[in-house]
Amino acid sequence: MRSFWGLMRAYWFSDRWKEAWALTFVIALFTAAASKTSVWMAEASGDLVNSIARFHDITNVEPLPYLLSSAVILVLLVVLKDVLIIGCRHLVSTTLHRKWRSWLDSCFNDALLDPNHTHFHLQHGSQNADGARVDPPDNIDQRVQESIKGMTGGAIGLAMGVMGVITSLYFVGQKLIEQSTAIDGLEFLGTYAAAVLAFAAVGIYVPLNTWFALKMGGLMERLTIAMQRAEGSYRAELTMLLRRSFHVSATRGEDVQKKMHARLYTDIDRTWAKLNWVNTAYQSFERIYNFFAARIIAYLPGLLPYVSNNISLKSYVTGAELVNSLIAQCSWFIDVMPAIATLKANARRITDLACAIEDVQDPDDFYRRTGNRELRYGSQNPVFGLTIRNLDLMHQGAQASPFLTVRNVRFRRGEWTYMKGESGSGKTSLIKAINGLWPYGRGDIVFPESVKTFYAAQDVKLPQLTLKELVCLPDPASRHSGADVAAVLVKAGLGDLADQLGSESRDGVIWDQLLSGGQKQKLVAARILLQQPGLLFLDEATGALDPDARIAFHQAIKDNCPRVTVISVMHEAIPPRSATGAEFYDSLLTVADGVATKTPLARLPTERTTIVVQAGPAETKRLRLPVSIRLR
Repeated sequence: MRSFWGLMRAYWFSDRWKEAWALTFVIALFTAAASKTSVWMAEASGDLVNSIARFHDITNVEPLPYLLSSAVILVLLVVLKDVLIIGCRHLVSTTLHRKWRSWLDSCFNDALLDPNHTHFHLQHGSQNADGARVDPPDNIDQRVQESIKGMTGGAIGLAMGVMGVITSLYFVGQKLIEQSTAIDGLEFLGTYAAAVLAFAAVGIYVPLNTWFALKMGGLMERLTIAMQRAEGSYRAELTMLLRRSFHVSATRGEDVQKKMHARLYTDIDRTWAKLNWVNTAYQSFERIYNFFAARIIAYLPGLLPYVSNNISLKSYVTGAELVNSLIAQCSWFIDVMPAIATLKANARRITDLACAIEDVQDPDDFYRRTGNRELRYGSQNPVFGLTIRNLDLMHQGAQASPFLTVRNVRFRRGEWTYMKGESGSGKTSLIKAINGLWPYGRGDIVFPESVKTFYAAQDVKLPQLTLKELVCLPDPASRHSGADVAAVLVKAGLGDLADQLGSESRDGVIWDQLLSGGQKQKLVAARILLQQPGLLFLDEATGALDPDARIAFHQAIKDNCPRVTVISVMHEAIPPRSATGAEFYDSLLTVADGVATKTPLARLPTERTTIVVQAGPAETKRLRLPVSIRLR
């Protein structure tokens, strides 16, 4: 789906191809029926005009019945085409639109939310083959929602237009040839002269004006893309305002925010003004084009044979209606040019996102284009815990120097380590790097084999789910019983919410808005107790808790996760202790002057033989397994 045509045909060659082709076939049938009905309507129009022209003809013995019957037939054909055929086609086409959009939406969501953390990597810029800067895709939400919806709807309309042209050329062209007559001066064309003139008029008039429409369509496409980008940026800023509204209020930053909104909207307004001028010019062109098509071009081919008295008025009007119908169908490209410009703009936004998603499938290669990326991740026997060797973390840039170095550090199984350092020293960056979420650096990070990890950050955002689903994350709620979830909520200090497990809100307020920062961090504690990780990272995960609640947070993990290895970042000068004064933490990892150094806070088992004694027979045998290293 990285090219326009690849994106257009992907659904029809997917696992849902039967659904796609069946709906397309039904649409084609209705389109063919509509084209055939247009021929009948042209004939009925000719009969109606003829009945009006012959109303006072003495040879017309029943003028009024003839007139009324012609009018009724034309009305019935209009109802048949516009209400039944076109209406049913609209229902089927909108069903195809809905299903195609749903499939594309699921494809992009699966790609963004894959185990590779594609949604995270997409937010970093890169370089192309020529070394030019490539910015991350902007307004991904707009691309996935509005652009996909607009593109799928526009493409279906485009396809129906093509079908209409093909079926009209067949049915209308067949009728024009059938009633064609010879024309004086064009005897060499025989009885096909009138049909040749009709096709020549359509063949010259429509392509000439289509060329002009293409030129204006290109300008509309460029302005539409600029408009989408400007609209997306403005909407994104409004969304961010709602997320940080408290901080704006606390700092009285409304005036600054207002100026920012005004600046972003100015871009929208300028682009919109240009687009309005182009759209106005195009509408004027389209009205003039349609007038000449219906009133002049359609009647020119049959004028010569009618003047020569080779055809009747009825045949003349019928032929003009057929030519007008043919022009209308072949002019579909001109009529929908603004929609095509929007379609191409939407498709470009989507294909650019697809290319960006594909570009980050190999994070190592992606980040090497803009910096140093030699981070290697491996696994070892879980008895040895987590090991870091010769780790250097850097920022973007091929010549960037390390801002943090960790030479040889091991975190033993069951060890609690407190990370200390000034703000900006690299504590959070180190935790991100261990979890594969830091882009630049080199060195080896060796995890305990088959051990579940859990990363608890300071800022807790709760999606709109039931309380049970929020506690069970990242597992599905069905994996844990309600009793187990209620039990961990009680242990985490949220026992008063245990009877609300099936609710997405309380009194109409969703949990993300209802719970305080401290309550959200207690909810994360409940997740930890339920997940029972072997390796736990606490990145200021207790920053919103008061001292007593912070102690309770640690105590709950100490009591319920006895073999967990904990690496914690906090702002406190000294790590918290239990209510009895016992130390929670065994060691201190100090980050200072770009170097991380680990020292014990309490007596730790330092000899390998001590670990072997504590391990069971099966684990003792596994100690001989070699360490495996893999690139990530």
